[in-house]
Amino acid sequence: MKLVKKITITVLLIFICIGSYFICSGYQMYKNAINKMSLKDKITTIRQKEDYTKIDDMPQIYLKAVVSVEDHRFYKHFGIDVISIGRTFVNDIKKMKFVEGGSTITQQLAKNIYFTQDKKIVRKVAEIFMAFSIESNYNKDEILELYLNTSYFGNGFYSVKSASLGYFNKLPKDMNDSESIMLAGIPNAPSLYNPIQNKNLAIERQRQVINKMIKYGNLDKVEAEKIIK
Repeated sequence: MKLVKKITITVLLIFICIGSYFICSGYQMYKNAINKMSLKDKITTIRQKEDYTKIDDMPQIYLKAVVSVEDHRFYKHFGIDVISIGRTFVNDIKKMKFVEGGSTITQQLAKNIYFTQDKKIVRKVAEIFMAFSIESNYNKDEILELYLNTSYFGNGFYSVKSASLGYFNKLPKDMNDSESIMLAGIPNAPSLYNPIQNKNLAIERQRQVINKMIKYGNLDKVEAEKIIK
Protein backbone atom coordinates (compact mmCIF):
# COMPACT_ATOMS: atom_id res chain seq x y z
CA MET A 1 0.00 0.00 0.00
CA LYS A 2 2.86 2.37 0.87
CA LEU A 3 4.54 1.53 -2.44
CA VAL A 4 1.35 2.40 -4.36
CA LYS A 5 1.10 5.67 -2.47
CA LYS A 6 4.73 6.55 -3.27
CA ILE A 7 4.25 5.73 -6.95
CA THR A 8 1.08 7.86 -7.08
CA ILE A 9 2.81 10.83 -5.47
CA THR A 10 5.80 10.45 -7.80
CA VAL A 11 3.56 10.37 -10.87
CA LEU A 12 1.66 13.46 -9.66
CA LEU A 13 4.92 15.32 -9.08
CA ILE A 14 6.10 14.41 -12.57
CA PHE A 15 2.84 15.73 -14.06
CA ILE A 16 3.15 18.93 -12.01
CA CYS A 17 6.72 19.46 -13.21
CA ILE A 18 5.82 18.81 -16.83
CA GLY A 19 2.78 21.08 -16.56
CA SER A 20 4.86 23.84 -14.97
CA TYR A 21 7.43 23.57 -17.75
CA PHE A 22 4.82 23.97 -20.50
CA ILE A 23 3.07 26.84 -18.70
CA CYS A 24 6.33 28.73 -18.14
CA SER A 25 7.55 28.08 -21.68
CA GLY A 26 4.18 29.08 -23.15
CA TYR A 27 4.08 32.28 -21.11
CA GLN A 28 7.61 33.15 -22.27
CA MET A 29 6.59 32.58 -25.90
CA TYR A 30 3.60 34.88 -25.34
CA LYS A 31 5.79 37.59 -23.75
CA ASN A 32 8.34 37.36 -26.56
CA ALA A 33 5.58 37.82 -29.15
CA ILE A 34 4.11 40.83 -27.33
CA ASN A 35 7.55 42.41 -26.84
CA LYS A 36 8.28 42.05 -30.55
CA MET A 37 5.04 43.89 -31.42
CA SER A 38 2.39 45.02 -28.95
CA LEU A 39 -1.18 43.79 -29.36
CA LYS A 40 -2.38 47.34 -30.01
CA ASP A 41 0.15 47.87 -32.81
CA LYS A 42 -0.61 44.46 -34.29
CA ILE A 43 -4.35 45.16 -34.43
CA THR A 44 -3.78 48.64 -35.86
CA THR A 45 -1.67 47.13 -38.65
CA ILE A 46 -4.38 44.58 -39.47
CA ARG A 47 -7.11 47.23 -39.58
CA GLN A 48 -5.06 49.26 -42.04
CA LYS A 49 -5.11 46.45 -44.61
CA GLU A 50 -6.67 47.47 -47.91
CA ASP A 51 -9.12 44.56 -47.90
CA TYR A 52 -10.15 44.91 -44.23
CA THR A 53 -13.91 44.47 -43.83
CA LYS A 54 -16.01 45.78 -40.94
CA ILE A 55 -18.39 43.35 -39.26
CA ASP A 56 -21.35 45.56 -40.25
CA ASP A 57 -20.46 44.85 -43.89
CA MET A 58 -20.86 41.08 -43.46
CA PRO A 59 -24.21 39.24 -43.69
CA GLN A 60 -25.71 38.26 -40.34
CA ILE A 61 -26.24 34.71 -41.55
CA TYR A 62 -22.52 34.50 -42.34
CA LEU A 63 -21.57 35.60 -38.83
CA LYS A 64 -24.03 33.13 -37.31
CA ALA A 65 -22.64 30.35 -39.50
CA VAL A 66 -19.06 31.10 -38.44
CA VAL A 67 -19.90 31.12 -34.73
CA SER A 68 -22.01 27.96 -35.06
CA VAL A 69 -19.30 25.91 -36.74
CA GLU A 70 -16.17 27.37 -35.13
CA ASP A 71 -17.10 28.28 -31.56
CA HIS A 72 -20.78 28.17 -30.60
CA ARG A 73 -20.07 29.38 -27.04
CA PHE A 74 -18.06 32.34 -28.37
CA TYR A 75 -20.25 35.02 -26.80
CA LYS A 76 -20.30 33.23 -23.43
CA HIS A 77 -16.67 32.34 -22.67
CA PHE A 78 -13.69 34.52 -21.69
CA GLY A 79 -11.27 33.45 -24.43
CA ILE A 80 -11.03 29.73 -23.84
CA ASP A 81 -13.76 27.10 -23.80
CA VAL A 82 -13.07 24.88 -20.78
CA ILE A 83 -15.63 22.28 -21.89
CA SER A 84 -14.13 22.01 -25.37
CA ILE A 85 -10.56 21.88 -24.04
CA GLY A 86 -11.51 19.10 -21.62
CA ARG A 87 -13.10 17.05 -24.40
CA THR A 88 -10.07 17.59 -26.63
CA PHE A 89 -7.71 16.58 -23.82
CA VAL A 90 -9.59 13.29 -23.31
CA ASN A 91 -9.52 12.58 -27.06
CA ASP A 92 -5.80 13.34 -27.20
CA ILE A 93 -5.15 10.84 -24.42
CA LYS A 94 -7.22 8.19 -26.20
CA LYS A 95 -5.31 8.71 -29.45
CA MET A 96 -1.98 9.10 -27.61
CA LYS A 97 -1.08 12.18 -29.65
CA PHE A 98 -1.69 15.94 -29.69
CA VAL A 99 -4.53 16.71 -32.08
CA GLU A 100 -5.50 20.27 -32.90
CA GLY A 101 -8.91 21.14 -31.54
CA GLY A 102 -10.75 22.90 -28.76
CA SER A 103 -9.58 26.31 -29.97
CA THR A 104 -11.99 29.21 -29.60
CA ILE A 105 -12.29 31.97 -32.19
CA THR A 106 -10.17 34.15 -29.89
CA GLN A 107 -7.44 31.50 -29.70
CA GLN A 108 -7.53 31.09 -33.46
CA LEU A 109 -7.14 34.85 -33.85
CA ALA A 110 -4.13 34.74 -31.51
CA LYS A 111 -2.63 31.98 -33.63
CA ASN A 112 -3.37 33.81 -36.90
CA ILE A 113 -1.65 37.04 -35.91
CA TYR A 114 1.19 35.90 -33.64
CA PHE A 115 2.03 32.21 -33.85
CA THR A 116 2.65 29.40 -36.30
CA GLN A 117 0.17 26.67 -37.18
CA ASP A 118 2.39 23.95 -35.65
CA LYS A 119 0.61 21.56 -33.30
CA LYS A 120 2.85 22.09 -30.29
CA ILE A 121 1.80 22.23 -26.65
CA VAL A 122 4.00 25.24 -25.82
CA ARG A 123 2.46 27.20 -28.69
CA LYS A 124 -1.00 26.19 -27.48
CA VAL A 125 -0.27 27.55 -24.01
CA ALA A 126 1.10 30.80 -25.47
CA GLU A 127 -2.06 31.02 -27.57
CA ILE A 128 -4.18 30.81 -24.40
CA PHE A 129 -2.26 33.64 -22.70
CA MET A 130 -2.67 35.73 -25.86
CA ALA A 131 -6.39 34.93 -25.97
CA PHE A 132 -6.79 36.29 -22.43
CA SER A 133 -4.99 39.48 -23.47
CA ILE A 134 -7.17 39.89 -26.56
CA GLU A 135 -10.38 39.38 -24.57
CA SER A 136 -9.23 41.96 -22.02
CA ASN A 137 -8.75 44.64 -24.66
CA TYR A 138 -11.39 44.00 -27.32
CA ASN A 139 -15.08 43.15 -27.32
CA LYS A 140 -16.55 40.04 -28.94
CA ASP A 141 -17.66 41.71 -32.19
CA GLU A 142 -14.21 43.26 -32.62
CA ILE A 143 -12.58 39.86 -32.05
CA LEU A 144 -14.87 38.14 -34.56
CA GLU A 145 -14.23 40.91 -37.09
CA LEU A 146 -10.46 40.59 -36.65
CA TYR A 147 -10.64 36.80 -36.93
CA LEU A 148 -12.47 36.96 -40.24
CA ASN A 149 -9.95 39.44 -41.59
CA THR A 150 -6.96 37.23 -40.71
CA SER A 151 -8.21 33.73 -41.53
CA TYR A 152 -7.02 31.66 -44.47
CA PHE A 153 -9.78 30.63 -46.89
CA GLY A 154 -7.66 28.68 -49.35
CA ASN A 155 -6.58 29.55 -52.88
CA GLY A 156 -4.36 32.39 -51.59
CA PHE A 157 -7.23 34.27 -49.88
CA TYR A 158 -6.35 35.59 -46.41
CA SER A 159 -9.44 37.62 -45.56
CA VAL A 160 -13.21 37.38 -45.89
CA LYS A 161 -13.21 40.08 -48.60
CA SER A 162 -10.56 38.45 -50.78
CA ALA A 163 -12.34 35.09 -50.37
CA SER A 164 -15.82 36.37 -51.24
CA LEU A 165 -14.46 38.21 -54.27
CA GLY A 166 -12.33 35.25 -55.33
CA TYR A 167 -14.96 32.55 -54.93
CA PHE A 168 -18.20 34.41 -55.71
CA ASN A 169 -17.07 37.66 -57.38
CA LYS A 170 -18.98 39.57 -54.70
CA LEU A 171 -18.20 41.79 -51.73
CA PRO A 172 -18.99 40.10 -48.39
CA LYS A 173 -22.15 42.18 -47.88
CA ASP A 174 -23.55 40.94 -51.20
CA MET A 175 -23.17 37.19 -50.54
CA ASN A 176 -26.44 35.26 -50.49
CA ASP A 177 -27.31 32.77 -47.74
CA SER A 178 -25.88 29.76 -49.55
CA GLU A 179 -22.60 31.51 -50.33
CA SER A 180 -22.30 32.86 -46.80
CA ILE A 181 -22.69 29.43 -45.26
CA MET A 182 -20.30 27.82 -47.72
CA LEU A 183 -17.63 30.45 -46.98
CA ALA A 184 -18.06 29.93 -43.23
CA GLY A 185 -17.04 26.29 -43.55
CA ILE A 186 -13.84 26.77 -45.52
CA PRO A 187 -11.25 27.89 -42.89
CA ASN A 188 -11.52 24.59 -41.01
CA ALA A 189 -9.63 22.91 -43.88
CA PRO A 190 -9.02 25.43 -46.71
CA SER A 191 -7.35 23.07 -49.16
CA LEU A 192 -10.03 20.43 -48.63
CA TYR A 193 -13.12 22.66 -48.76
CA ASN A 194 -11.90 25.01 -51.49
CA PRO A 195 -14.99 25.29 -53.77
CA ILE A 196 -12.85 25.94 -56.85
CA GLN A 197 -10.85 22.73 -56.48
CA ASN A 198 -13.28 20.53 -54.50
CA LYS A 199 -16.82 21.69 -55.19
CA ASN A 200 -18.50 18.51 -53.92
CA LEU A 201 -16.56 18.58 -50.64
CA ALA A 202 -17.36 22.28 -50.26
CA ILE A 203 -21.08 21.50 -50.64
CA GLU A 204 -20.76 18.63 -48.16
CA ARG A 205 -19.07 20.97 -45.69
CA GLN A 206 -21.79 23.55 -46.30
CA ARG A 207 -24.39 21.02 -45.16
CA GLN A 208 -22.35 20.31 -42.04
CA VAL A 209 -22.40 24.02 -41.22
CA ILE A 210 -26.17 24.15 -41.81
CA ASN A 211 -26.66 21.26 -39.39
CA LYS A 212 -24.56 23.05 -36.77
CA MET A 213 -26.61 26.22 -37.24
CA ILE A 214 -29.83 24.29 -36.73
CA LYS A 215 -28.39 22.52 -33.67
CA TYR A 216 -27.43 25.79 -31.98
CA GLY A 217 -30.60 27.67 -32.90
CA ASN A 218 -29.11 29.95 -35.56
CA LEU A 219 -31.19 28.61 -38.45
CA ASP A 220 -34.59 26.95 -38.64
CA LYS A 221 -35.22 23.83 -40.67
CA VAL A 222 -37.53 25.55 -43.17
CA GLU A 223 -34.86 28.10 -44.09
CA ALA A 224 -32.26 25.35 -44.17
CA GLU A 225 -34.28 23.39 -46.74
CA LYS A 226 -34.58 26.47 -48.95
CA ILE A 227 -30.83 27.06 -48.80
CA ILE A 228 -30.04 23.43 -49.59
CA LYS A 229 -32.38 23.46 -52.60
